[in-house]
Amino acid sequence: MKIDGQHYRTIWQKPGEPEVIQIIDQRNLPHELVIEDLRQLEDFAKAIKEMHVRGAPLIGSTAAYGMYSALLHGPDDKRRLPKYIRESAALLKDTRPTAVNLAYAVDRVLAAIEAADSREAKAELALQAAHDITEESVDHCARIGKHGLPLIREISERKGGAPVNILTHCNAGWMACIDHGTATAPIYRAHDAGIPVHVWVDETRPRNQGARITAYELLQHGVPHTVITDNAGGHLMQHGMVDLVIVGSDRTTRRGDVANKIGTYLKALAANANGVPFYVALPSSTLDFSLHDGVAEIPIEERSADEVRYIRGMRNGKIYEVLLTPVDSPAVNYGFDVTPAELVTGLITERGICDANEDAISAQFPEFSRQKPA
Repeated sequence: MKIDGQHYRTIWQKPGEPEVIQIIDQRNLPHELVIEDLRQLEDFAKAIKEMHVRGAPLIGSTAAYGMYSALLHGPDDKRRLPKYIRESAALLKDTRPTAVNLAYAVDRVLAAIEAADSREAKAELALQAAHDITEESVDHCARIGKHGLPLIREISERKGGAPVNILTHCNAGWMACIDHGTATAPIYRAHDAGIPVHVWVDETRPRNQGARITAYELLQHGVPHTVITDNAGGHLMQHGMVDLVIVGSDRTTRRGDVANKIGTYLKALAANANGVPFYVALPSSTLDFSLHDGVAEIPIEERSADEVRYIRGMRNGKIYEVLLTPVDSPAVNYGFDVTPAELVTGLITERGICDANEDAISAQFPEFSRQKPA
């Protein structure tokens, strides 16, 4: 995707310094485009935990490159190296508990480096694994766009070419991935194909990823959109102003329960009550076949209460944090909620669209069935 006409991805090796990984520090968007250098394992862990990067696919890619960085600076002593690798992997996995891509990427790197003997050889294999994870993410997102496009085209034809109104929640765009995005991939594909679309962008409190980042993406790509308060979605659906809801996922169980940014469940309830199709766009790396009941089993991250109590914005060209609540009022900050499968119209993956149930998901990804607990 592009920013001011220049193509970007969200993570890449620094030209001329391949040991340095660069990211877009998303905390500064939309007001400033800040490129950050990640040089040490701790830089990667901090970037994930403090949401310099965010979104399940991007978190996974960042963690994979974090393992590469750890091996670049690890001990050469072969007796100490295994413990160092385990501790590095644990540090990264502990940064954020809900997005399954994080553990998936770290475990994939661990499997890739297992056969190598020296630290240098392991680092080379880790780098290749990180590249592979990243390129697969780009390909999967492009395929999600391809498979989701007919949904939008069919609605457009039914409406006689009038704009298709799509509601999103949080940011499941290219900033949450490497390129294209998940929930936004079909939207970009439709827009580029000349299908009129309009996107209702949930602000997505408390960090406002919709208002800050999704709106920024859509604006850069020229997609018509309108930012709304989180609680406006139900009203819009009641009045026939939403044709389709597409959201992303941080973890989806084998029966189709979906963990996504807090507030997604409420959008699904409103969509169900008003007969609006509710789709979840996700790559297969977000599927977790080891879990069945999402509400009972998916760990829900609790973040700092200050994210609720304070808000960040720009005034007179400077960025400030402003306290919203009484100084002594406590707050709680659940990062995600779980939408039960029965509220999901369908899942859009890199292999197509399927129903949100165990049989349909297993048919689309038969190799994942082996992940079921005994």
